Amino acid sequence: MTKVDDDCRYCSVVSKANREDPIGTAGTVDEWLLVEVPQPWKTHLWEAKPQFQPLLQVVEKLASQPIRYFKTRLLAIAPDKTHTHPELVRVFHYKRPAKIFAQYTKQEYLLPLAQVAPLVEALLFQPRQLIRFQQYQQPTEHIREILICTHANYDRACGRFGYPLYKQLRKQYATENLRVWQTNHFGGHQFAPTLIDFPNGQVWGHLEIDILDCLIYRQGDVDQLRPFYRGWTGLSKFEQIAEREIWMQVGWDWLNYEKTGRILVQEEGGMKKKLLKSIFKRLPCPKFKLLVERWNEQATWVKLEISYTSKDGNKWGTYSAIVKQTGIVTTKLKSGDDAPLASVNQYSIEELRN
Repeated sequence: MTKVDDDCRYCSVVSKANREDPIGTAGTVDEWLLVEVPQPWKTHLWEAKPQFQPLLQVVEKLASQPIRYFKTRLLAIAPDKTHTHPELVRVFHYKRPAKIFAQYTKQEYLLPLAQVAPLVEALLFQPRQLIRFQQYQQPTEHIREILICTHANYDRACGRFGYPLYKQLRKQYATENLRVWQTNHFGGHQFAPTLIDFPNGQVWGHLEIDILDCLIYRQGDVDQLRPFYRGWTGLSKFEQIAEREIWMQVGWDWLNYEKTGRILVQEEGGMKKKLLKSIFKRLPCPKFKLLVERWNEQATWVKLEISYTSKDGNKWGTYSAIVKQTGIVTTKLKSGDDAPLASVNQYSIEELRN
C-alpha cells in the first residue's frame, strides 16, 4: 500500500487519505469523440500534434454553441499493437441516443489521417454526409471499451497509478469483446487511477485491484463499488449522487434501465441566482445558461427526480431524492510538492423515495 507521508505530492493520495467521495464528479456528456493519437503526449497534447490541428479546428467550432461544446468530449487513445493499423487512425463516436437512455450509441471508424477531420465534421455537424465514410466503419457495436487515464505529463498521479492499472486490466481482462485503452486527461486526476467504461459511460476513481472482478464482470455485491464510483455521465452532478444510491439498492439490473434526471428545487450557496442574472444579463442566451448550470453545481440542497424504465417496459417509475451538503473535506486538485490544498463540498442522500 502507498504510504501517504511518502507520496503526499500525488493529488490522488491526499484525496483518498482524506476520504474525498468521488461521486458527482463524472461530468455530463452528450457525445464522446475518441481518436487514436501516437504517444508521447505532452501536457497540452493536441497543440503538440500538428497533424491533428484540422481535427481540433472542427471540434472548436462547437464553441459557438457553449452548452454543446462543454457536453462534447474529445479524448486521445494510445495506439495498441493488438488493434492498431499502422497506416490508419481509429475514431470512436459515442452519442446520447435520447433524453432517457441506458447506453451511448457507438460508431467506430478506421480511416486515413487525412479523412479524420472530414469524418468528425460529418459526425458533429453534417450527419447526412456520413454515407461517404461507410467504407471505413467497423462492426464493433458489441465490443466494450475500457479507458484508463495514463496522461502523466498532465498530472503525475495518472502515470504513477493509472499505468499499472492499465497493464493489469490489459493483461487480465482484455478479450475479443473487451478492449482496454490508455487515454489522456479527462478530469478528476485527484481520483487516479480513473477509468471510463463504454458504452454505458460510467466513470470510476481511486480504483483498487481487488474490486476489478466486480467492476468488469458485474457480479457480486454492488455496494463494494460505492467508494470508487464517480458517476454516470448521462446525468448531472446531483443526479449522479442520487443515481448511485438507487443503483446500490436495486443492484445490477439498474445498469440496463433507461433513465433520466430532473432538478426540481435547489438552494444556492453564496450568491443567489437573481444576482447572477443581473451580472450576466447581457450575455448571449447559451452562455448565460451555461454559467447558471455551472453555478448550480455549488448548491447546498437539491430536490430531484430520477425516472427509469426497463427495456421491455415491465418496470418503470420515478425516484425522488433530496441531496444535501453534509461537510467539507480537504483535497489536492493537482500533484506536486507546491500544489495548494483545496476544500470541496461533500454530499449525501437525505431522503430517497420511489
